[in-house]
Amino acid sequence: MSPRARLPRQDCAHCGRHERCTRIVLEQPVCQRCTLRFARTAQACPGCANIRVLAFYDGDRRPSCATCTGNEAVYACTDCGREDSPWGRLCGHCALKEKATALLSGPDGGIHPQLRPVHEALVCGPRPQTTLYWFTRSTGPSVLAAMARGDIEISHATFEAMPADKTHNYLRDLLAALGVLPPFHAELERVTPWLNQLLSTLPDEHAEVLNRFARWQVLRRLRREEQRGTLTHGAISAARATIVVTARFLGWLTEHRMDLADLTQDDLDRYAEQHRARVTALRPFLTWCEATDLGRELSPPKRPDLQPAVTLPDEDRWRHVQLLLHDDTIRLYTRIAGLFVLLYAQPLARVCRMRVDQITVTAAGITRATFDTYPIELPDPLDHLVRTHLTRRGQASYASRPDTWLFPGGIPGKHLVTENIRSQLVARGIQPLAARNAAMFQLASTMPTPILAEILGLSPTTATRWAALAARDWSTYTALRDRALQQ
Repeated sequence: MSPRARLPRQDCAHCGRHERCTRIVLEQPVCQRCTLRFARTAQACPGCANIRVLAFYDGDRRPSCATCTGNEAVYACTDCGREDSPWGRLCGHCALKEKATALLSGPDGGIHPQLRPVHEALVCGPRPQTTLYWFTRSTGPSVLAAMARGDIEISHATFEAMPADKTHNYLRDLLAALGVLPPFHAELERVTPWLNQLLSTLPDEHAEVLNRFARWQVLRRLRREEQRGTLTHGAISAARATIVVTARFLGWLTEHRMDLADLTQDDLDRYAEQHRARVTALRPFLTWCEATDLGRELSPPKRPDLQPAVTLPDEDRWRHVQLLLHDDTIRLYTRIAGLFVLLYAQPLARVCRMRVDQITVTAAGITRATFDTYPIELPDPLDHLVRTHLTRRGQASYASRPDTWLFPGGIPGKHLVTENIRSQLVARGIQPLAARNAAMFQLASTMPTPILAEILGLSPTTATRWAALAARDWSTYTALRDRALQQ
């Protein structure tokens, strides 16, 4: 067999570089680099309306596909014939199916029964190229392959024995979200290894006290919140901060040769003078010490009772509303979340936790959002934005099923984190807390307090405080309404 003759170099009709041109595109020679770039720009063919690479002219001199012009389909997948998402000789979908099947197959040649949900989630993903890149650049797929071969057990214990890095955490979240592993709260479960590591650095007497406080007081409260479905990233971060502050306080006692049982109010006040930022976080620990007879009754300084404040003028709030309603350069989910804050005074963390079933669209096209108890009809054009968002919801992961979160996140089975949206709003000059306070002030001035509390999910105390700030105290509204109904 004679060696294949090398093509002569010539000017690429697309980029102009002097290269060996391997393909003819629209009757002009193009280099290999431009051929690959051109193959990734499949679009609707004017002849058949299928998504194809339009590299040929038809009878009307329109760029068309190979089938409509009678040419060889050199850009088509050799397996299924698709021309979108090219990946070598195959399309991305066929290449991913081939690699995922090989990755998750056991010694008998079939896909491991426990890993079938993983196979289905991977091959059905909307972006096969992203998954293929994950296969080549991450060590996570090798863990899946070892599980499929039976080299390692498919369990939470397996991941607990592995480094708690980003790769293994993501893989564990993915398996739990797909039902391969029992459900667990990843961030909460990672508190225990972190606590054990912290305790190992402390003297034994301090580690014993802090271990009891952390497990029986702090972690117990977090698990109660998890069972109620109200556990947030902020609550876990605050719990960690409480444990760290307590560990430093115990170190301060040792440094000053004091025992916890002998600690007096004067000693605590002296600590407060030296560490003002820490002492208020000690209140849970000191309360627990008193309840368990480890210490006497002490009173650390309280955090000042902050009153609601409005720093954003109403004109600026409406300017932000106009920006989010009409600026298409901002991501759609960010626009909707920001508008929920600016118009309905919803905390950003609560917006991120919204589920799809909190949005309803009637047969007449009316869109309603239920933030707490009662659905609220969304005005135009916000309703249009929400309906559009329901058809393409941002950064969904493989396991973020379409019937769960309104704002699905990149972590399998989880919603978007608050910081994702907050950072984008801040980049546009919108401070979420100031925006929510301005919206709350406006709503409290125009709405009876009981209705404000019921619709927006506020406590009666919070709603009354905002009504008082807005100089419209509706606390007697319920009694007035009852009397009116009786009459």
